[in-house]
Amino acid sequence: MEKAKVMRVPSVARDGSVKPRGAAAAPVARPVMRMLRDSPSGVLAARLTPVSESRDEIRRSWRRAAALALDFIHNSGRLKGAVDQVIADTVGSELILKPAPDYAKLGWSQERSVAWSKMVKTEWKKDSWNPRECDHRGKFTVPQLVAISLRWHIAFGETTGILTHFDAGQRARYGVRTGSKTLLVPPPRLVQDTNEALRLFQGVYHDENGRAEGYLFEERQNGFPKKVRYPAYDASGRTVVMHIFDPLDADDVRGISQLTPILKQHAQTEVAREATLQTLIVQTFFAAVLTSKLPAAEAIESLQELAKDGNTAGKAIYDNVLGYLGSTLDRAAEGGVSLTGGSRIPVLGPDEDLQFRQAQAPGDNYLPLTQSLDRDMARAIGVTYGAYTMDHSDATYSSVRMENASIWPVVMRRREHIAAPMYQTIFEQWLDEKIETGAIPFPGGLANYRANRDAASWAQWQGPEKPTADDLKSEKAASERIANGTSSIPREAELKGVDADELFDERSADHKRYVDAGMRSPYDRDAPAPAQPVEVQNTN
Repeated sequence: MEKAKVMRVPSVARDGSVKPRGAAAAPVARPVMRMLRDSPSGVLAARLTPVSESRDEIRRSWRRAAALALDFIHNSGRLKGAVDQVIADTVGSELILKPAPDYAKLGWSQERSVAWSKMVKTEWKKDSWNPRECDHRGKFTVPQLVAISLRWHIAFGETTGILTHFDAGQRARYGVRTGSKTLLVPPPRLVQDTNEALRLFQGVYHDENGRAEGYLFEERQNGFPKKVRYPAYDASGRTVVMHIFDPLDADDVRGISQLTPILKQHAQTEVAREATLQTLIVQTFFAAVLTSKLPAAEAIESLQELAKDGNTAGKAIYDNVLGYLGSTLDRAAEGGVSLTGGSRIPVLGPDEDLQFRQAQAPGDNYLPLTQSLDRDMARAIGVTYGAYTMDHSDATYSSVRMENASIWPVVMRRREHIAAPMYQTIFEQWLDEKIETGAIPFPGGLANYRANRDAASWAQWQGPEKPTADDLKSEKAASERIANGTSSIPREAELKGVDADELFDERSADHKRYVDAGMRSPYDRDAPAPAQPVEVQNTN
């Protein structure tokens, strides 16, 4: 009996190709749920990034990041303006001292605390705005020193300085009263030396608990560099070296430039803008291109070869072509085409076309790209996009309010973490001397002050007001908060950048002056206007 034939169906792939019989099937990719699941293109696998400690990364990158940041700031008006904006937002013209002694712990009454605080503010104002009294070099006021420290915060990521003291001879030499001085030292002079055996890391000595106990600076003595170690604190616990930075990790020893995350973006932005500028410059020039259907040089040479062979027909063709070309060019020359002289109407020959070529500007993607890069820059620096670019073309009232609302906590954090600590450090050293020398009397005597130094020297530092998009709406909102009991005049004054104590004294003095003069005080809106004297005329 004949066997039945078995029909084999070929295995056809999706693309139409026939797979060989018996070939193994390709494994089917199954979805996997896990962290760091890569894309089919392997975009995560292409980024080989090891885990390293923050302080090691800062030590390796500190000098390079500082050099690039300084170079970009010095050569970019936009970056320089952004740094100035950071200073203006953070401290304005200065941070106002608001002494806040713990009068209960000191055994004072509230009235005595207010009177003593007013005296301290008056003395601090005079000395902090006198460069000879506050600066070791005698050049800058305290607000100027703080502005320098904020520039260093952006470029280097930290502020370093030494608190010095002039003895009686030095004070007499310079004609100053105060011995406490502040000497700002550029952060690059704090060396990068690291020695684990000495517990020295990036120029900072530590004790067994990781606390800073000394700093190694490089100084120039008689023209030669020399490394000098300064203690972090003196024997009395007072600060000797001022080192202020905003850490990225709990184990950080030094800060790093705030521009580090955006150095690449800024370089790319500069390249894009430079290329665009060069394109715009090239666009001021043009090229004139004359196209024609007349025979090229190779065709003329071929006809010339025909004439050389002694061929009468070839020579006749050559002469006719030259005659035609000559007459054509003669007619065009009569009209002329002038690109350098005065205005003339070009008259071209038959089948000729005159075109002008210009360099093409970047496409529509240029502005979105640069705006995205600028937003990255503004966010990293800590200013609004409008403040960084001065571009308010698409701004609305709501967008401005949201910009200010989102960036203001950043400004307050920078004020409290960078500017205020420097003010407080200088103030505490200054107050120590003033009380110890008797220039500022302290209720309870020196023993009371030395036993409660922290309670006596505590202070708050008030900066400029929060920017608003509409002053009228902001003032109405402040009045509503006070009326509802959710705020107070001191709180609202602080938001306005006004010292509440000074405001109260000014209003009280003005009010008394108006009342004593028999006038209605502008601070008493419900009071009736004083009666005006009426002159009685004699009718006799």
